[in-house]
Amino acid sequence: MKKFIRIAAIASFTLVFSALTFAEGKSTSTPVATASVSGQVLDINSGEALAGVAVSVEGTDVKVYTDLDGNFTIKGIEPGTYNLILSMISYKNSLVENVKLQANETESMNVKLDNE
Repeated sequence: MKKFIRIAAIASFTLVFSALTFAEGKSTSTPVATASVSGQVLDINSGEALAGVAVSVEGTDVKVYTDLDGNFTIKGIEPGTYNLILSMISYKNSLVENVKLQANETESMNVKLDNE
């Protein structure tokens, strides 16, 4: 019985130690540099900020929406060249082509949407 308790104690200690090491998130991989894009979306005629505009990165599942002041920010994108698609009900979709995102930098832009 003592042997069983000793083995159970050692197994428990090993399991807890392994779980704690894993939970600390220690990683030997190199951090990946990312880029960001931000901007403001305005009505082309009135110049008013547009809230709730969907801003998507073409070819990905990344989508954010503008806040009450028409601002948006997309973080954590791999550096490269992308197209952004902006859409909102009762406005024409807008395609912003060839947005070049550099590592550890934020590209800023203003986009104006036209009514349908």
